[in-house]
Amino acid sequence: MIPKNSKHHQLPNELRSTFQELNMLKHLRNAGITKSFGFSCGYLFQLVFCLIFEHKNWFQFLESKKSDESPAKDTVYRFLNESTFAWRRFLLFLSAHTIGKVTKLTRHDRPKVFVLDDSSYDRNRSKKVELLARCFDHTSQKMRYYKGFRMLTLGWTDGATFLPVDFSLLSSKQSCINGISDHIDKRTTGYKRRLEALQSAPEQMPSMLQRATKAGIDASYVLMDSWFTQPPLIQAITEQGLDVIGMVKKMNQRYIVDGKQVDLEQLYRLAAPRTRKKALLRSIHTTMANGVPVKVVFVRNRNKKSDWLAILSTDCTLSDQEIIRIYGMRWDIEVFFKTSKSLLKLQKEFQGRSYDSLISHTTIVFARYIVLAWQNRCSTDQRTLGGMFYDVCDEVSELDWAVALQQLIELLEDVFNNSNKQMKTFIKRQLQHWIAGLPNYIKVYMPYLGCES
Repeated sequence: MIPKNSKHHQLPNELRSTFQELNMLKHLRNAGITKSFGFSCGYLFQLVFCLIFEHKNWFQFLESKKSDESPAKDTVYRFLNESTFAWRRFLLFLSAHTIGKVTKLTRHDRPKVFVLDDSSYDRNRSKKVELLARCFDHTSQKMRYYKGFRMLTLGWTDGATFLPVDFSLLSSKQSCINGISDHIDKRTTGYKRRLEALQSAPEQMPSMLQRATKAGIDASYVLMDSWFTQPPLIQAITEQGLDVIGMVKKMNQRYIVDGKQVDLEQLYRLAAPRTRKKALLRSIHTTMANGVPVKVVFVRNRNKKSDWLAILSTDCTLSDQEIIRIYGMRWDIEVFFKTSKSLLKLQKEFQGRSYDSLISHTTIVFARYIVLAWQNRCSTDQRTLGGMFYDVCDEVSELDWAVALQQLIELLEDVFNNSNKQMKTFIKRQLQHWIAGLPNYIKVYMPYLGCES
């Protein structure tokens, strides 16, 4: 009993309350991530979860003083390599529960969206990793081939908080270096995820959205980059009752205008120009070749002012500015990718060779991000204070701003009178400098200070 109650077996105070609030261990049990004997899965999960916050990897942790009361190296690796654990279900339960708590802090009229995108998962120094493939990084900065996977990710955001919902580490049928292991049981969830890894991204996106909506996650739009905004995928998503907003590439996609099929450049010339907005060039209502009605908005390319970019929306009732504003929420997933790789050690903390270890560790990293995102929302959003927030808002709304300004000046005068000569000179100079920068309609309410400035 004494070793089990050691402080090394306890979560830090900063994480314990969040684990309880988000029902982290309950979601593990509901997903079937349990053991019949030995160290519990909940303890092993907490152990791996907290490594990043101790600035150590698993090797450094075993070399520390805490290793005397901790499980052996093989125990943790068996936990990560288990193919029967439903890690996707755990992540879906956790994200749906957290999104439900975040939604209570968001206005009902504020759009909530899904974001779909992929990112590189590098394993360039590996040779025997299961399903390792040769992939191409199509980002404008790198444009290179690498060994690893494509991490297709589905996220949810309300514009203030981004939460990962689902992911898939994609390999390749044509460029696969290593195949599926012969020792894997074909009845397990791990084998099913291996088969999904050999599918393309557009084949998996509709099922990922279907699982998210079935879990009760509320969203109205799906945001995508130009690599995925293709007519078959758009039609498959709209059939699920979701609208798509995404950037469109200048490819062979056809649009129907007055019974004629035109490409994107011809559509730009047919659109009515806008003269007031410099960034917003044109917009037009049209229909895709597969019969889906869309609205296309053309904006100026900031990197090349002589060029333009096209943003497509299947919700034709939105205004041009609203389409651009909602599409700007897609950037949250780019911040998520950068944070997961640079700060949460997504690709470097564990170097396992099995595909199950990649899935389990990636899920744990995503869970870290969810915990940090919820803690950040609680610390920055005053609505988490509950009734106290609304009482303070009512008090502030009843207080006239001119009266509040007068009370602030009186407070400064009290500090001014109770200070020494040097401090009085400093306060007077700073106050005069502040008043000099105020608008005239505010200076009217304090003329005796405005003349001194």
